[in-house]
Amino acid sequence: MSDCPPTSVLLPTTRWTDACEELAVQLGDGDELLVVHDGADDPVTEREILPEGVHLVAAGEPEGCSGKANAIAAGMEAARHDRLVWTDDDFHHPPDWLATMNADYEARGPVSEVPYFVGQDPLSVLLEPLYASAGSLGLYLGNQIWGGAVMFERNDIEEAVFLDELRRTVSDDGLLMEYLQVTTVGRTHIVPIGGTIREAVERPVRWTQILRWHFPETVAGICLVSLLILAGAILAPLYAAVVLTVLHFGVNEVLGVRRWTAVLAYPSLFVFVPLIFYALVRRTFVWGGRRYRWRGKFDVTVVE
Repeated sequence: MSDCPPTSVLLPTTRWTDACEELAVQLGDGDELLVVHDGADDPVTEREILPEGVHLVAAGEPEGCSGKANAIAAGMEAARHDRLVWTDDDFHHPPDWLATMNADYEARGPVSEVPYFVGQDPLSVLLEPLYASAGSLGLYLGNQIWGGAVMFERNDIEEAVFLDELRRTVSDDGLLMEYLQVTTVGRTHIVPIGGTIREAVERPVRWTQILRWHFPETVAGICLVSLLILAGAILAPLYAAVVLTVLHFGVNEVLGVRRWTAVLAYPSLFVFVPLIFYALVRRTFVWGGRRYRWRGKFDVTVVE
């Protein structure tokens, strides 16, 4: 990593988490870790001593965008370096994570990794197989961006225009996909999700809304295919159950994850499809403790 240019790592979080510790020890000479939080009342500000190269950045309250988009925009403006990494605080960063990302960038240009969402409540567990096939597999095969692990440089995008739009929308990685082409490397990270039924419902609402405003043709295709598969599952339940289960074990193999939840592929379909249509008619959703009303790609209101 010493041959690579210095890197600015952007980590939006309001608490000092394991991810902060993991990333702080990976910083090389000149690297910096920007822990981007909301304001002075956040728990992370209570930490008296920060490791070398770690800095707190107060993004302030979002106005007209999501808290995540606001944090990323503030982090990019505060970052000292041209090479940037976006990451999240909800998964394990192995000791060589930053060095490996740098090596990948040197070899391939902008790169991203793949999340595998593991449920922490009954509904999220049930939906795991379809998150893997409709979400993670699509990111991997389509070379799409996951905002939890993406590296690029400022000159890879039209930064000024991007930041202006980022402060007027919800999805950081959804918008970045319109500005940046990446290579998705074959590394999958386990990301715990949910915890309550409410959280489990809000997540597919947000994801569907992201597709609606950034990739409307994709969400239309997902709705159509989901309805066709659901119809097949109703007309030929035994055949569908076997095929879906086998396919989802195959998806897990491609992603490098062994999860028993692939056996839930058939029943999860009967929950997943109604949730997609519910998500399309919902007027608001909750993310990170804030409620948003998203009327258009660049028409966002923070409700509370």
